[in-house]
Amino acid sequence: MRPRATRRRFLASAGTAGTLALAGCLNPFDDTEPVDSEYDLSVDHSLDDWDRHDPDWSAPESSPLEASFGTETIIEGLEVPWDIEFAPDGEVFISERVGRISHYSAGELEAVAEPDAVIDHAAAIETDEEGGWWAGGSEGGLLGIALHPNYPEVPVLYAFYTYQAGEEDYRNRLVLYDMDNGNEETVVVDDIPGHRNIHNGSRLAFGPRNYLWVTTGDANIESGPQDTGSLAGKILRLEPDGTAPDGNPGFEAPRVYSYGHRNPQGISFLPDATPIAPEHGPSPGRDEVNLVESGGNYGWPSVRGGPDDSEYESYAAHDDVVNPLVNTGPDVTWAPCGGVFYTGESVPALRNRFVTGGLISQRINVVTVFDGEAPDIGGRRFEADWHHPAYDAVAHPLFEDEFGRIRHVEQGPDGGLYALTSNRDGRASDAFPKEGDDRLVRIVQESS
Repeated sequence: MRPRATRRRFLASAGTAGTLALAGCLNPFDDTEPVDSEYDLSVDHSLDDWDRHDPDWSAPESSPLEASFGTETIIEGLEVPWDIEFAPDGEVFISERVGRISHYSAGELEAVAEPDAVIDHAAAIETDEEGGWWAGGSEGGLLGIALHPNYPEVPVLYAFYTYQAGEEDYRNRLVLYDMDNGNEETVVVDDIPGHRNIHNGSRLAFGPRNYLWVTTGDANIESGPQDTGSLAGKILRLEPDGTAPDGNPGFEAPRVYSYGHRNPQGISFLPDATPIAPEHGPSPGRDEVNLVESGGNYGWPSVRGGPDDSEYESYAAHDDVVNPLVNTGPDVTWAPCGGVFYTGESVPALRNRFVTGGLISQRINVVTVFDGEAPDIGGRRFEADWHHPAYDAVAHPLFEDEFGRIRHVEQGPDGGLYALTSNRDGRASDAFPKEGDDRLVRIVQESS
């Protein structure tokens, strides 16, 4: 570990000082012994304490575009950020793919963890610097983060990163950091299939019942997603100590909750606690948003399209796979990544909608989910027979080409909505990065 270091960043928004108001096939999958920790990592799995729980929720029957939106920049000069995590009291942690987790307070970023094992670890990068993944457009590095549900009483921060295990051998690792003891690193799950350049998944989130959810990409291993003894191309559900919950489906790899995924880079939850996950499709198009079912098979690498898709098998021909809520088809690319089902009050036009970042689309995608037939609210509708049989979805774009690549959208404990850009990762259009990139912005509603 590198020593703690303080980095100052320009606080661009007035009034925001203070806290914000099968590579690797070593078969570790049967080893689900709890991680060794001096803290009690156990949690209550009841829904009673989840403040976003609303079993009777309903989708808004209006277009989000009836409102107008703006943004306020909170932090500038981030070095390819990937995730943002809020503590209940408003503390903020941000991961940057160069190999750093920082704590933000009073206009200052203080590095709290800098694992040397992260691929191409860098203390800093210049916007036009050549070499490394930040020039080549890799998808690896220091990725998802999540605080223990009982933080700060349990001062533990989880993280997921890509490392090199040998020549041309890349893997991912889930770790935790003891924030009270020099940010000491403890490995929770190791040897997760990884890739230097593509398909590492890597979103972390504690869900409504305090399980730790982890998304993994297929790591370019064709057989991985359909192999339930592999952790490639999966959504995992864990106890905070790294073990598999008793209620998991019971696959050979017991941490696996669902399989057949390509590259899911986000996970959130409807107010009734249903998991919802965006997923990158094969270029071009065929990006998805899925409702995640226990034991569900999501079809990759063979099933990915509708009846008229000539390159992939159709969901309509398979009753053994879960139909997508959204599939953008072969001609439209979102590159959806981190997102949140927004339930806050600060941006009322987006309340009870799934809001996800878009990378190559360089926008935020707003997906309204209807339990049954969707009303006419404009936007693009997903209601074909081969889409999810119980739900309709309607999508609208926001901020197209205004901020470049949007890596993640998150809800803060203040009910605010925040977004991270990813314009210094080697994949932005010619217009980006711009001065001040990358940045954390707050989304505000200007009128309705």
